[in-house]
Amino acid sequence: MLTHSYDARSTPNDGHRASKRWVVSFIATLCGMMALQMSSLGFAPVIPLIQKAFKMSYSQVGLFTGLYGILALVLSVPAGLTAKRLGEKIVLVEGIAIVALGLVILSRATDFAGALAGRIVWITGYRFAFVCVLTALAVTCPPSLRGRTMGVLGATASLATVVGAPFVGSIAQALGWRNGMLGFAGAAVLGAIIVAILYSGRSNSFSDHLSHTAANRFENSTSAFRTPRVWALALLLGLIGLPSFSVTFFVPSAAESIFGISTMSSSLIISSGYLAAIFVNLGVGYLMDRFNKWRMMGGLMTMMVLASLGMTAHNLPLFRICTVMLLAFGFAATNQGYGLAADVLRGREIGNVMGVVSLGAGVFGYIGPQALGSLRDWTGGFRTGWYVIAGICLATVAELYLLKGHIKNEVATSS
Repeated sequence: MLTHSYDARSTPNDGHRASKRWVVSFIATLCGMMALQMSSLGFAPVIPLIQKAFKMSYSQVGLFTGLYGILALVLSVPAGLTAKRLGEKIVLVEGIAIVALGLVILSRATDFAGALAGRIVWITGYRFAFVCVLTALAVTCPPSLRGRTMGVLGATASLATVVGAPFVGSIAQALGWRNGMLGFAGAAVLGAIIVAILYSGRSNSFSDHLSHTAANRFENSTSAFRTPRVWALALLLGLIGLPSFSVTFFVPSAAESIFGISTMSSSLIISSGYLAAIFVNLGVGYLMDRFNKWRMMGGLMTMMVLASLGMTAHNLPLFRICTVMLLAFGFAATNQGYGLAADVLRGREIGNVMGVVSLGAGVFGYIGPQALGSLRDWTGGFRTGWYVIAGICLATVAELYLLKGHIKNEVATSS
């Protein structure tokens, strides 16, 4: 009865206003992502400076960067539960504010322990905010535009890194890396303010305009924690994200030690990779909505295998090209992986889904940098690490096709 009454009052203008509301919330979500990603990957060019300031070994650099993974392992599921309980808007705003606080603490650190403390606060805020960005996207955007909206999100995150890397590199060159961290903190505060003002929350999102039947189906969906394919996607997301995430942090050190190029020059390599990722994300997002998503993902990972192998050659132009390929294709694949996860379970469980799949990304977000740092200390070079990355990309292709077959069989059995 309530449903029919609502429909009777609905007019074409209601749908138009709803459309405007989800677009505004979508733009606010993109601003939140921009604020997070400027520092998350954009700080990579100053890692050698941070390493020198605190006299870190490469294993310690792996720990410092890999804290992202450790904290994601601990916090991803709580972040999803918190987003479900309190709403994604308030958690997103507070998470970005905590990111700013962590960056300030890192900028003031006097020793390695203080730097780790700042990094812990920074990534704690990032993890809660990032899960809420994914949740906000899933509940505000039409499912028919999933690939394209995830592509736009990935392009925005790539743009943030393109801006963030030279931003911190130029500040570090003129005023020191500590002031670069303060610059990132200021950008985070601005992003939190924009989200607080513009994001209207799920009550005004696209999901409110679903039919009564569809809404009931989503509300009664299976728990994310009891769905095997959600955990399989968590493993998949971890493997997909490991190469580009790990390589981002070690490219500056590799470029400096192997080719002798400066911090600013290495920042341009990273920026080029994420500049290319803007267009790759948009193009892949469009193709994901039109063609078989699993095959598209397999193609992206295959290209990453070739790029990883190319990085082993002691040739600077080839190193640049392959780094750009690995970052661009890897970042696009990661974002589309979250898009696949958003289609598994919807409604009230979407926050938990994003928490679980982010857990997988977190596990490998720690393993990747730690493994590359340890391999560099053991072997004295980066070549072995690039081979390991290529092997991981190849294993991911295999899991993609296994998971695709499993889900296809599951759908056939249920129908």
